[in-house]
Amino acid sequence: MCGIIGYTGSMQVHPILINGLTNLEYRGYDSSGIAVIDKNGEIVVRKSQGKLNDLILSLDSNPIEGIIGIGHTRWATHGEPSHKNAHPHGDCSSSITVVHNGIVENYREIKAELISDGHAFKSDTDSEVIPHLIESQLSLGFDLKQSIRNVATKIMGAHAVVIISKDIPNTIIAFKKGNAGGIVIGETQSGMMIASDLTAIIPYTHQVNYLEPNEIAYITPNSTNYESLDGTNLEKTMRSIPYDPISAVKGQYKHFMIKEISEQPEATIATLGGRLSFDSPSVQLDEIPFSELHVKDINRVIFIGMGTSYNASIVGKHIMEQLAGIHAEAENASEFRYNKPILGKQTLVVAISQSGETADTLAAMEMAKAEGAYVINICNTEGSQSNRLANATLYLRAGPEIGVASTKTYLCSLEAIYLLALDFGSKTGYLDQHQVRESLISLSKLPDMIGTIIANNNPYIELADKFYRKTNFLFLGRGINYPTALEGALKLKEISYIHSEGCAGGEMKHGPIALIDENMPVLAIAPKDHLYNKMMNNIAEVKARGGTVIALATKGDTNIANIADEVIYIPAIEYLLTPILAVVPLQLLAYNIAIKRGCDVDQPRHLAKSVTVE
Repeated sequence: MCGIIGYTGSMQVHPILINGLTNLEYRGYDSSGIAVIDKNGEIVVRKSQGKLNDLILSLDSNPIEGIIGIGHTRWATHGEPSHKNAHPHGDCSSSITVVHNGIVENYREIKAELISDGHAFKSDTDSEVIPHLIESQLSLGFDLKQSIRNVATKIMGAHAVVIISKDIPNTIIAFKKGNAGGIVIGETQSGMMIASDLTAIIPYTHQVNYLEPNEIAYITPNSTNYESLDGTNLEKTMRSIPYDPISAVKGQYKHFMIKEISEQPEATIATLGGRLSFDSPSVQLDEIPFSELHVKDINRVIFIGMGTSYNASIVGKHIMEQLAGIHAEAENASEFRYNKPILGKQTLVVAISQSGETADTLAAMEMAKAEGAYVINICNTEGSQSNRLANATLYLRAGPEIGVASTKTYLCSLEAIYLLALDFGSKTGYLDQHQVRESLISLSKLPDMIGTIIANNNPYIELADKFYRKTNFLFLGRGINYPTALEGALKLKEISYIHSEGCAGGEMKHGPIALIDENMPVLAIAPKDHLYNKMMNNIAEVKARGGTVIALATKGDTNIANIADEVIYIPAIEYLLTPILAVVPLQLLAYNIAIKRGCDVDQPRHLAKSVTVE
């Protein structure tokens, strides 16, 4: 979730860029930088490692004059946080400079090809291949516009890219491929702005437009022209954003919940930021000071949480055991502290709380520490009580989550757990380097896959039309997706007030099957994994009793449509990462059903964002 800002107009640009980056700093602050085309027509780049204030101090002592520029504040994904890895990045001739949000999934192959063609790289990032690719396309005789379109086609994944070039010194070019987060363009009295979030633009204008997936914008001081990435002209008109702060922050979205669902590709990138090394390959969790000896001394991991965080804990048990080979358990935090658990120095307790203020989880953490266990906190909120209680904290960096029903913090919690287990598995030798590398590659594909699911809301609108009048739902899952069933049921009951329950597929015959009839839809989570045939048997059992089945399946599975009444698809991914993809359609289904029922999805009755009492 990096922050992007740009301006072209008649005002001095560097104060505008710094002000924008200040408003975007929550989106990343391990490094920052700006690029300005100065009065001589040269691109001047200033970067700084660390928080934005370091960049501000360097510019105060040595300002840049110019009226067009771009800026970036970063959570690192490829390459450690450092001056050389900070954005913006340029080509060999310093004539093209870019800032980038996303992960270039095929950057290794591209970089190797460019190096063999004589390009020299200055950073360890994936982003730097973009300006070099543009330069390479220009050398083949393509003009700048076509070169950028060619590059957009070549790089894999979801991306938001903003570019300035010496050849067109008053124009910013931006393109969005897939769903890599927001890009908003604003019209001010003195020029045009572009940013990754409305918060950077609202101080200057309330007349904005949005760049949609697979679109490109050519931004001059007085206007913006839009095209699709295939070169087709697009007509867009500015929208007026309301002046009240809440509506302004929502932007183009009707509710915070759908906004936060849509932010999940960016949020998952932010959680990975600075924590992956593809060259080693390894996970780098500087916040968790565990040596190999310390990890090898752990003989038991207990995940604790409440509600959505408890569901994440159950997923965590599967991930920790299968990636790290360490015995793991999942406990409801409110019950854990009353169960008199046997703890000690070889026990690690991982507490999950998006707010860091959940009363039962805090009390459980206190008890665990008193019994001698080491406590790690997975949390989205800096300065929370859980951070002060824990021995160490792994921050989610998902950005503000306003909707009461947790969405992006759930995905980021699963991702953080995966990183922790991958780190432990590497340190204990349970995983070899090849396995770690394959896991990192799978992680890097997640944002684009999540964006692909979110980009098409129509199937969930259609399902909502068919099922919103139902009063009961059953969600079925097996293995690592049993907790996905729990989370899908929780989302539906929280915001639509439909009674819904999650059940392990193997448990259905031990009671829940008695409820099956034509009035109780069953949502079966059935990805193509080692439990697929078991889930198909469960679906057949439901159908034999007159039940209606909505199946969640892996893209390309043609057999399941022959037995299920409705099918929604997710991309194929490594088994342990399927819960991250599988829950997104369930979020969208719950949201659309709640909307159809006229419910307040952001503030559902009787619920609060943080449960601060027992």
